Amino acid sequence: MNFSPVFVGLSLAAAMTSAATFVINPGLVANFGISGFLSYGIFFPLGSLLSLIILSKSFRKYGRSVQALSLAGWIGSRFKSKGYALFVALLSVLLITFIVLIIVALTKVVAQALNAGELSVLAALIVFIFGYMMFGGANSMVYTNAIQSMVMVAVALIMIGSGIQFFEDGLGGFFGKLTAIDPDLVQPTNANSPLFRDFFEIVVAQFIVGIAVVCQPHIITKSLLLKKEKDVNTFLTTAAIVQMLFFLVVVAGLYARLHFPDRMQNGVALNNDSFISAYVISIFSGGVSALLVGLLVILGLISAGFSTIEGLVQSLSTTITTDIIKPLFGRHIHNPARYIMLNRVTIATLAVATFMIARDQLLHPNLSVAIFAQNGVYAYFSILFTPIILGVFSKHTGARAPLAASGTAMFVYFAVYYGLPALVEAGALDLGYVNTYLSGAVRNPAIAASAAIVLSAAVGLIMLVAPRKKTKNDGDDGAFSHKDEANSREYGVNSREAGAEPAQNRRFLASPFPFTNSFHSIKKTTS
Repeated sequence: MNFSPVFVGLSLAAAMTSAATFVINPGLVANFGISGFLSYGIFFPLGSLLSLIILSKSFRKYGRSVQALSLAGWIGSRFKSKGYALFVALLSVLLITFIVLIIVALTKVVAQALNAGELSVLAALIVFIFGYMMFGGANSMVYTNAIQSMVMVAVALIMIGSGIQFFEDGLGGFFGKLTAIDPDLVQPTNANSPLFRDFFEIVVAQFIVGIAVVCQPHIITKSLLLKKEKDVNTFLTTAAIVQMLFFLVVVAGLYARLHFPDRMQNGVALNNDSFISAYVISIFSGGVSALLVGLLVILGLISAGFSTIEGLVQSLSTTITTDIIKPLFGRHIHNPARYIMLNRVTIATLAVATFMIARDQLLHPNLSVAIFAQNGVYAYFSILFTPIILGVFSKHTGARAPLAASGTAMFVYFAVYYGLPALVEAGALDLGYVNTYLSGAVRNPAIAASAAIVLSAAVGLIMLVAPRKKTKNDGDDGAFSHKDEANSREYGVNSREAGAEPAQNRRFLASPFPFTNSFHSIKKTTS
């Protein structure tokens, strides 16, 4: 099918956006001011958009399609390693943190709109979303994503324009109002924030994380939907403009802080994740017109959450079923239809786990559910960033370099986020100014992620170019053994494409990972 580059660009913008962009991140800006806006509204987008442009264009030059139901399946086929695929599949469980974030954001919005209890709304959302996902769900296609993106554009413009009254005295007057509430709100850095304290946290760490986030396969492979090379610039221009608009929605956090200067609503303290839903309900509640606009905004916020969570639930359940259960226990499962049942059981289990974790985040948030989600998702991206880059851009890379990079990233991320803070708090380690990032009840996951990404990339590149001593059982990284042939058949890779031809004729492996495959896809692969 020949898709319009504009529609593909809109689809990409929707794929890169979730309820976190519209609900959770603006709450952090409401709490900490301009420093948060610079981090989430300027430097994170700058990294992600520059990365998107470079990776999309480069990917089209080398990309070829390999049928894989998940990122774990692609890793297994690309690097011809079942063990690596299983490792990535187990790692994918970290994505439940992102599901929790979206569920919490949706709960906040719906509970405010209906004036209902959050736990009751949470339970209803869990039953509804996971219930229909168990029996097929809805796959997001280019045109449905594009239509959703158009709704989100309208919502973004409304939210960005909703604070126009605060600029009646110009930009200086706007900053003056924020200064009157708290002078730290207008500073480019906020020493009282656990996330935006200095240049490194606001600029460097967020820029690096922004680059890595784009390496999600369902993002960088969107360009493969285009038939003509001349359409790429139109596609990227559309995606960049729309996505930048979405990122700028965080400015609504500043409006919300001006609307609730003492962070109180009707005598009740607003936590970080409640700011935007409370703001939307409050300002769009006067008169029929305002109510209709408010309804559109609420529907847009819910739509952004639903589309993302559908893909997450389906991709995670597919990964668990096809990349964990099948390799480990497939020899005991002789009826392919049982995988459909196992997939449904997996979704039900994810529903229970999501409810328990989301309930805890609603009742006992550590500043924001964003910290919980970033800790899981950033670890996931950090560990897989270099392998994806090597898999996309290095034609003859074997498993050695990406495995070394993954191991380095895993060690560095968890050491920086958990190990070093424990040593600092115990007084066993003093790293000077770096102690700032390792202390306190709330720590910034971007610090651990940026360190892990940089160091793992360095290790991966060193391993890639370093000479390797061959044994009588080893070929070079580009060799294709009989064992590799068997592994490739396991993941549906044609041996000729995977490397059976001479090195100069080998075709490069890459994949537009279909993260929203239906249960029919699972049934097909298990037949």
